[in-house]
Amino acid sequence: MITIVVALSILLLLVILYLLFRIQILASIFKGSYRQDIGKSNKVNATLMLLFMVIMGGLFIWSFLDSKDDMMVPNASVHGIDIDQMFWTTMIVIGIVFVITHILLFVYSYKYQHKEGKRAYYYPHNNKIEIIWTVIPAIVMALLVFSGWKTWAKITSPAPTEAVVLEIMGKQFNWMVRYPGADNKLGVTKTTLINATNEFGIDFTDKNAMDDFMPREIHVPKGTPVLLKIRARDVIHSVFLPHFRVKMDAVPGMPTSFWFIPTKTTAEMQSETGNAEFKYELACTEVCGRGHFAMKFTLVVDEPEDYQKWLKEQKAFVTENPGVLANGGKATPVAVNTPSAPAGN
Repeated sequence: MITIVVALSILLLLVILYLLFRIQILASIFKGSYRQDIGKSNKVNATLMLLFMVIMGGLFIWSFLDSKDDMMVPNASVHGIDIDQMFWTTMIVIGIVFVITHILLFVYSYKYQHKEGKRAYYYPHNNKIEIIWTVIPAIVMALLVFSGWKTWAKITSPAPTEAVVLEIMGKQFNWMVRYPGADNKLGVTKTTLINATNEFGIDFTDKNAMDDFMPREIHVPKGTPVLLKIRARDVIHSVFLPHFRVKMDAVPGMPTSFWFIPTKTTAEMQSETGNAEFKYELACTEVCGRGHFAMKFTLVVDEPEDYQKWLKEQKAFVTENPGVLANGGKATPVAVNTPSAPAGN
């Protein structure tokens, strides 16, 4: 207890001495007799600013070059080439601006350090400079936006008629996938028909629905357009296939779509990455609740002939769940089959 009292007394004494010192300085300032010498510390700090720029600039360059190959996963789609070009073009533009502004920041800090007898030059306005640094960024941004718009318009154009069609529906907390079968037409769905078995809410009075099937993993053929019809059953989810540069929100009540052409089979990507366990993955990039981490689904890119073989092996949903045909597709069988569980579970 005595030790605490002594420590507090010393601390209080130091505070009082500091306040008295500050009062003395303020009194000198009011009298006009106060003069503070800058000393060598200003020169030292200015030099350290240049040193900081060189060292940290070097570390920045090293960090960028070291992680450059890991910034983006390998591309495996046709339109991904355009996406990657847009990314690196933007990185180059903002990188140049970043480097120039930071060099000027540190160089100016050194050049315009305090010097005795030198006063700052009052320079309030210059119309030419204002126009230059407004027009140039505006032109650069307009070019980037226009380039992005052209690429986006090409990517989101109508899918070719020969495209493989499949539907992806997100719900808390897994993806469900449906293929249209031999007729290449998906059956009609109604939210009122959703139950434990018929999770898509498929109306089985629609003849187009009779051959629809729901696999445990997505299969698509290499070199063939693939059209994803996307929707959500509860909250907003987001379809993300990073290797194919595909990202599109799944919004309840507002169907969306995205099409792409895969260029590398799963086996080819395994060879390219040196990872025999590599798998393309469908992930969700919209935080949709506590089970968000479970929103993943495996996608396999096959050679066209292997895809056709896989296609012939699939069984229609009504074949595996004949009870859904009872009462116009509204009955729920006792045995509940959930083929839409996430791959790997």
